Amino acid sequence: MAAEPPVLPDAGEARRWAAEELAKPEYRDAAPSWLDTLWRNFLDWLQSLDGSSGDAAPVPSPVIALVIAAIIAAAIILARPRLHARARQAKDVFERETALAAADYRTRAEAAAAAAQWGDAVVDRFRALVRSAEDRAILDPQPGRTADEAARALSVPFVTESRRLALAAATFDGIRYGNRAAGGNDYREMAGLDTTLDAMKPATAGSTAAQP
Repeated sequence: MAAEPPVLPDAGEARRWAAEELAKPEYRDAAPSWLDTLWRNFLDWLQSLDGSSGDAAPVPSPVIALVIAAIIAAAIILARPRLHARARQAKDVFERETALAAADYRTRAEAAAAAAQWGDAVVDRFRALVRSAEDRAILDPQPGRTADEAARALSVPFVTESRRLALAAATFDGIRYGNRAAGGNDYREMAGLDTTLDAMKPATAGSTAAQP
């Protein structure tokens, strides 16, 4: 039996298919402005195929389908890097507009804990932990570092605390960027880890573990 020919859209269907695809939030939020202009020009061109202009020459449906595919592919390619960058930025340890010392984050954390605002307290105490490691030159300051990246990096000089660091990073992400509720036990664990690391001497190359 002969295979059925592929379904090719007419001008109206092509306009509707492309509009539905490129109206998705990921394209609308990430597309550069020149792509918006190209899209509007493309819609105007498709509109002319409906016969509104007597001078417009008919365009075969396969050509319309190829043009739509090319525009959608361009939107995907251009939007992907921006979406990835946005996702990465969304999980930064530090707020980009705020630069505080470890002591400042600890003060904020203690104030939040005193008010039973456990989520804010846990988040700021983890930030204090990371900033303290940067101040001690254990970690190089790195804009955009995530909690998981910080925990993995600190697990090298503080290998005995690697499990607690991984749990702390997961707790931070769950509270800061997820829907996890925090409690007093979460804060006490985070504060205890911060205090422990601050009192420990990090392991150096050739040593086997950090020393208290």
